[in-house]
Amino acid sequence: MKAKGPQFIRFFRPIVEVLRDFGGSGTSSEVTDKVIERLGIPEKEQAIILKSGQSRVYNQVHWARMYLVHGGILDSSRRGVWTLTDLGSKTDLETFDAFEFYKTVHSRHLAERTSAGRGESARADDGPDEQLHAREHDYRTRLLEVLKGLSPTGFERLCQRLLREHGFEQVTVTGRSGDGGIDGIGILQVNKFVSFTVLFQCKRYQGSVSPSQVRDFRGAMEGRADKGIIITTGTFTVEAKKEARRDGAKPIELVNGDDLVDLFTSLELGLKPRTTYDVDEQFFDEFRDKP
Repeated sequence: MKAKGPQFIRFFRPIVEVLRDFGGSGTSSEVTDKVIERLGIPEKEQAIILKSGQSRVYNQVHWARMYLVHGGILDSSRRGVWTLTDLGSKTDLETFDAFEFYKTVHSRHLAERTSAGRGESARADDGPDEQLHAREHDYRTRLLEVLKGLSPTGFERLCQRLLREHGFEQVTVTGRSGDGGIDGIGILQVNKFVSFTVLFQCKRYQGSVSPSQVRDFRGAMEGRADKGIIITTGTFTVEAKKEARRDGAKPIELVNGDDLVDLFTSLELGLKPRTTYDVDEQFFDEFRDKP
């Protein structure tokens, strides 16, 4: 029998459980990875990508987080750290009904939009209202589309520019096939006494990088560099992340599509900033005529 409600509600309880295990807070990436691991979501499902370029599983986890915020279970911090509220810490997960919680939050959200004069039609079985926070993600989706539309050579040169902007020196794109997946090399000067030779690989595609690809890259690094970076417009499976951090092996940093967007945003590289405003309807409530 098909479970009630949209698929993302399966993540409500695990998110709260993981945050409790973490002492009440955790970064977006570590909570997401631990939730996926806890539910035993296979690599095949992790590799499913939406038209927007996002991993479907990661997208669902973030929708779940958004509903938990609107339901008062998590706070609304946008600094990449998810934190349980007092209500979230005290919620009895044994009696927690994910579908009922979803319906309550969804109905409340629609009622607030209607009272504010923005009552778009929606149905509970349609899943989350796609217009919520849509503006925030417009440029992110478009930037990923642009990156994926580049040629392999163009994407390598762009990664070269990005590394230079972030302090790497002598960054060179090898441009050679049959080089074990090595696309370039650079030097990260930590200070006057310490520097690292870093090899990087650029993967411009939609899918998820697997642990075997991480292992292959590490093998190509052997004897040539102290550290490696894999940059992709896609995602990494949880298993690939574990392989990159495996004890006793050379460390490999992983940069996924969302990370790439964050890096371009922090530098305003290829982006033109602009300011916009939303009307704070609650501010004007005390000035409105009462019925």
